[in-house]
Amino acid sequence: MQNNDIKTSVQFQNLVFASVFATLIGFLLVVGKSLLLPIFVAVISVYVLTAASDWLGKQPIVGFLPDWARRVLVLLAFIIAIVALTGVIIATAGQLIEEIPNYQKNLRLLATAMLEAFGRQAPADWNVIWQNTVGEINLQSLATSALGSLSALSGVVFMIVIYAMFLVGERAGFAQKVAIALPGKSGIQFQSIIASINSSIGDYLAIKTLINVILASISYVVMWLFGVDFALFWAILIGLLNYIPFIGSLLGVIFPVLLTVAQFGSVQTTLLVLALLAAAQLFVGNGLEPRMIGKKVNMSPFVVLVSLSLWTLLWGVAGSILAIPLTSILVIVLSHFNGTRPFAILLSDDPAQTLKAE
Repeated sequence: MQNNDIKTSVQFQNLVFASVFATLIGFLLVVGKSLLLPIFVAVISVYVLTAASDWLGKQPIVGFLPDWARRVLVLLAFIIAIVALTGVIIATAGQLIEEIPNYQKNLRLLATAMLEAFGRQAPADWNVIWQNTVGEINLQSLATSALGSLSALSGVVFMIVIYAMFLVGERAGFAQKVAIALPGKSGIQFQSIIASINSSIGDYLAIKTLINVILASISYVVMWLFGVDFALFWAILIGLLNYIPFIGSLLGVIFPVLLTVAQFGSVQTTLLVLALLAAAQLFVGNGLEPRMIGKKVNMSPFVVLVSLSLWTLLWGVAGSILAIPLTSILVIVLSHFNGTRPFAILLSDDPAQTLKAE
């Protein structure tokens, strides 16, 4: 009886310690957002870069290059892509501000046409009504504020690139450092955890990135054919938002479709663009993605939703994009320790796969 009381007391203490530790970690994530977010994004980016470097090693010509040369090529491509994407986003925001008066005019004409389509004439005081409703919305002020936020993004992007460069450079000697710092069983267990994370998260992120590039390319072609303003920007946004599970694909379609309403002032054109962009999302989400990714990430749908809400609450849109890889890493780490393995099983979609990863 006494042994049971002691065991219960120890379990309760462990639960209290775990709760305090989780609360402390959450507090640090919120307070240290500006410091931690670029580091986490850089780490996640390195997984994609490593997978790309390994892929180059299997190709006929560049495959003969040494590892360091392939890493340099991939890193240069990453830097160029990040700088180009940031430039497109900031330039598009500035051009969008200039086009806002035209969009407001088109919306007003569309509203008048909608009234006439239902057999109603625009009232005599239509200008007053419009000014007191839609006219009260200062779109230029909102766009200017958004542009300021995007300009601040350049500093974060710079830090991400710097962190990624150093991480890629030090990756080769990481295993040796672990062997020296954690000799014996601890080092072996730590290397096993890292290997599991590399296998699961690295493959997932690399394939997911390729899928998003395909989706962005299809979406760009659709918007380019219809002459949608800033088609490249919206295609990039669709690709980035597709990292967010469940709601990302919906958000990616909504923004350019809303723009077509303001740009063309035509319901038919908007519906056509919506149908084609939605068809591209369905093709990628229901056909291409399940075949290419499969069960790379072993998490239940409910856990995905909760982690998405949690990371979005902590770090906003960036947190929602990082939610899946970060939570997956947590599940993998928990699965490698006897005391925390039950939590990993509860978070997983397939318990057998979790036990196999021990």
